[in-house]
Amino acid sequence: MAERITNKLEQALSPERLNVIDESHQHHGHGGWREGGETHFRVDIVSEAFAGKSRLERHRLVNTALAQELAERVHALAIVARAPGER
Repeated sequence: MAERITNKLEQALSPERLNVIDESHQHHGHGGWREGGETHFRVDIVSEAFAGKSRLERHRLVNTALAQELAERVHALAIVARAPGER
């Protein structure tokens, strides 16, 4: 799933930097967790596509790119989305 998320975000947003971290092990036994993991992810992404956009607009771009994954298996997605040069 992490590779699938990476591929989708690379295609949709052409990021300069992208880290996709599976944090499912931290949520064992919590809502949305499933045997085998791949349910809770953290995405840290830097893309020119985010320039001039609000935090909400940035999250919507990521969520739209990953709509199928969110509908199928991914229960939670933490997003840090920045434009180049932002901290």
